[in-house]
Amino acid sequence: MFILGHAPKRRPPPLGRRRSRESRRTCRKTLRGISGLIALFGYDGMLYSVGFLVTWLVVLLLVAELVCNCGRFTLADVVAARMRERPVRIAAGTSSVTVSVLYLVAQMAGAGSLVALLPGSRSEAAQAWTVVGVGALMVIYVSMGGMRATTWIQIVKAVLLLGGTVALTVLVLLRFHGDLNRMLLTAAERSGHGEAFLAPGLAYGGDWTSRFDFMSLGLALVLGTAGLPHILSRFHTVPTARAARRSVIWPIGLIGGFYLMTIVLGFGAAAIVGPDAVRGSNTAGNTAVPLLALDLGGGAGSTGGTVLFAVVAATAFATILAVVAGITLASSASVAHDLYASLRRRDRKPRSEVAVARAAALGIGVLAIALGLLARDLNVAFLVGLAFAVAASANLPVLLYSLFWRGFTTRGAVWAVYGGLIPAMALVLLSPVVSGSPASLFPGVDFHLFPLQNPGLVSIPLGFLAGWLGTVTSAETPDEAKHAEAEVRSLTGAGAV
Repeated sequence: MFILGHAPKRRPPPLGRRRSRESRRTCRKTLRGISGLIALFGYDGMLYSVGFLVTWLVVLLLVAELVCNCGRFTLADVVAARMRERPVRIAAGTSSVTVSVLYLVAQMAGAGSLVALLPGSRSEAAQAWTVVGVGALMVIYVSMGGMRATTWIQIVKAVLLLGGTVALTVLVLLRFHGDLNRMLLTAAERSGHGEAFLAPGLAYGGDWTSRFDFMSLGLALVLGTAGLPHILSRFHTVPTARAARRSVIWPIGLIGGFYLMTIVLGFGAAAIVGPDAVRGSNTAGNTAVPLLALDLGGGAGSTGGTVLFAVVAATAFATILAVVAGITLASSASVAHDLYASLRRRDRKPRSEVAVARAAALGIGVLAIALGLLARDLNVAFLVGLAFAVAASANLPVLLYSLFWRGFTTRGAVWAVYGGLIPAMALVLLSPVVSGSPASLFPGVDFHLFPLQNPGLVSIPLGFLAGWLGTVTSAETPDEAKHAEAEVRSLTGAGAV
């Protein structure tokens, strides 16, 4: 069975329970981006490590148990349980697909900068064909393998990623004889910035714009995971709220150790490879870890360097494929389960949700490839930060209001989604990410009006404000019976099976 083969209120087969634990490790896809940012910007690059770790505490405290108890399949299922279904499903489905596409673009960009290094070619054509090849493989893999294949590739990815990261960290520490102070000083010396490389402010310590960008990025990273559709849809795969809590607590410990190792790898890359070499290979720093592996193994042309580089590349490829498969499944499920079911004409014969989901996977894959070709020179972790900002702006407000606000209405739900989604996307399009700087998607033009690179500082409060405003101006009377049912279910799990 490909996807959506069970009713929304039923729990999926036990195989999904294994997948749930693996899915908590999805933020590890940023190994390349985070280490690259640390190698280029030192202390400021560690913001991503801290933000991606802290965000799981928000998931644990506010989302995990309640969503698991609801026994729903998608974000729209949770919200529509006490609202008018059609407008809520259209809004939540649109937001979920948008966030998923942004997330996929980050993976396509990482694939273009990393996998193109395998044959030793750094040409633009090689990176472009790599993005197309990975995207095509993603669509075929998801369409033919479905949930079972996605589960196994996530398991393989987790083992390879943890093993490879531990091995590289040990080799870096051995290179400096376990002296972390010496590694940091060497990294600072080779960076060309001296002690400023080890202090806050190198990337976000300039004018007021940089400082607000720092706050905006931090807010998006901390709140983003709780609104990601492919994370929310998997809390229903565990049997109890206690299991959902454990499925977050365990990864918090594992992810914490993982991000400590990414810090070592980032500063190790700066000390061993050098920021100039990292930037010369890829301006966004996405190839810092592969270049570090090549150097630790003995350098270019050596057997050890080639083997270690191949191991890292294989690990990264498995990571990309696993993350892409999971996101594509979640987004195609939202298209079939929420958008298609709500938008199709009532007089037309309904198609199987499985067929619609497969078609949606193809369309989403093509769109992700096209956008990935444009964004392949941007840092992976930075692109993920944008996806987190949109998720926190559009999905998190409606989810929290639905779970905790007794008087929340359908208009409030729709306004909360669009009130966060539209400003977030508009601010991104009008930001320096798209135009106005040499590192923009379109460096030759300048139509940016919003000074910040991450919209979270503005769009996240707007999402919450729009949800509140839509509710207080609505003439709709909240259904007390539906709210009571949803509240009891979210707190106890009664009736969710």
